[in-house]
This record gives sequence, C-alpha cells and structure tokens, in this order.
Amino acid sequence: MFILLSNDDGYFAPGLATLAEHISKIADIVVVAPERNRSGASNSLTLDRPLTVRQASNGFYYVNGTPTDCVHLAVTGLIEQTPDMIISGINDGANMGDDTIYSGTVAAAMEGYLLGIPSFAVSMSQHNATHFETAAKVIVEIIEHYKTQAFPPPVLMNINVPDVPYSELKGQVVTRLGKRHKAEPVIKSKSPRGEQLYWVGPAGAAADAGEGTDFYAVANNQVSLTPLKADLTNHDQLDALKSWMK
Repeated sequence: MFILLSNDDGYFAPGLATLAEHISKIADIVVVAPERNRSGASNSLTLDRPLTVRQASNGFYYVNGTPTDCVHLAVTGLIEQTPDMIISGINDGANMGDDTIYSGTVAAAMEGYLLGIPSFAVSMSQHNATHFETAAKVIVEIIEHYKTQAFPPPVLMNINVPDVPYSELKGQVVTRLGKRHKAEPVIKSKSPRGEQLYWVGPAGAAADAGEGTDFYAVANNQVSLTPLKADLTNHDQLDALKSWMK
C-alpha cells in the first residue's frame, strides 16, 4: 500500500515520527505536514496567499499552511501517485465529541475523505502523551485488517487511543461521538503595553459520556473507533422546516 501521513501538531511532532516509523515497515509512505503546530485549524484552506513546500532532513515534507492544505496539496499535485489511504496523527491529545469540529487532525483526514480516499484520524487520550507507540501498533493492526478486508467506502474514521502501554488496552470498540459541556470562559491578561489580551479557555468537561460513546471507551482503556461523515444536514428537521416555511 501507499499511505499519506499528515497531522496538525507539525512535521516535527513525536506522534508523527512514531507513526511513520511503524507504518513504513508495512507500506510505502509519504509525509506532508504543517511547518508548525496548527491545532484547532479545523477544515480551513489557505486561499489568500501561495503556499510553500519544503523537505526536512528526515524526508518529511512540510507546508506553511493548515492540515487541510497539506492533504489537499499532496493529493492534487505534490505527489504523483494517489494514496491508497490517508492517516492523520498521532495527535498529542484527544479528539472526541465536540473536539472533532475544531480538530486539525480530523480535518486532515476529512480532506482525504472528501477527495475519495479512505482516511483515518488517530489521537492519544490526553496531552503530553507518553505511549504513542501504543497508537502506532493499533493503526498498523487496522491497516493490516483493511488490506485483507476492505471496509466499504467512503471511509472517515476517528480513532482515540488510551495513553497506556499496549498490553493494558482492553480491546477496540465502535462508538458514537459524545458531547462536552460548553467551553470554559476566556482567560484575560494584559500585555506589557497594557493591552487587553484573551486566551481561548479550556474545552468543557465531558457531558454525554455514557456507554457507547468515545469518552466512555477511552476512560475504560478501550480504543474508540467512530465513523464520521461530512453531511451537516439536520435530517430530523427537514419536515419540520418545510411545515414552518408554509
């Protein structure tokens, strides 16, 4: 297989290096990632300036743009061969529930999905993770399974892995997205010139985190696999809206 790797933590991120090390043993890979951390970039494309692509000493390509830019450039012109699969990660921190709306990790995978390529986003369960190798082994297993039993396209999978040794995992489960409480308030501070500054506050704690959700799985040392889609239509409200418009 030929697999494109990307992320939103930047081409220098340890999670990406660990992923590339493991997957390169079973497939041909190319890495195209942002030149710096672009966490929270979501699905943004850079349209107001040209982009540059450079290559690091380890062979990774890096782009002065967003995760979506990286995958879009790679598939539509940077690399000659269309990837069989795209994997985004391994993210240093969870992408569960509402996180998927903002996540650059998920966005990179979604861009691949929109371009018709099976795509997977993989994240660790917490920031400052120490067991990236656990997630890398899980992804290798999923790739090997996919090679022998391809999942019907289109495929956009969000995978969250507990930050524990591989031996402590308690299996893999299919989940739905949970939901968080609303975000914490902004954090205010002052610049040396007395200007008012604002930091975006932390994400809210898990609210809908019962059995069957990604939050519940990870809390119980299980790998969470959630199928996603890009259709934002609220199908449950279509008939209600038609009646309201009348």
